Amino acid sequence: MNKDLTEEEMRHALFGVAAVTAPIYLPGTQQGAEAAIVLVTPIKAAAKKVVSKAFTPRLRVILRVGNEFEGETYEITHDADTLSSLLAEQEATKAARKKFKYVNVISVKPMRQ
Repeated sequence: MNKDLTEEEMRHALFGVAAVTAPIYLPGTQQGAEAAIVLVTPIKAAAKKVVSKAFTPRLRVILRVGNEFEGETYEITHDADTLSSLLAEQEATKAARKKFKYVNVISVKPMRQ
């Protein structure tokens, strides 16, 4: 294997052919007003297709919340867009702690459509 590769050859080996290349100035050439600058227009990527979601998995978490210890409590529900019951429970608890001091998880159930 050749160990004397230039930077451009290394980039080509690692990343393939680049669409846009920066102008390379050699030390012996003149870089003043006489130097020709070539602008390369970047290639536009293909437009992504918009895919409609047919079904979004959701879980409904029911919480009992309150601001007083053994005081008045309320039941609230939180809908999470995940299949993981642990993540849904953590997300609901985090959202409820912003407003309430005491939070208890009652149930985590899948929503029916």
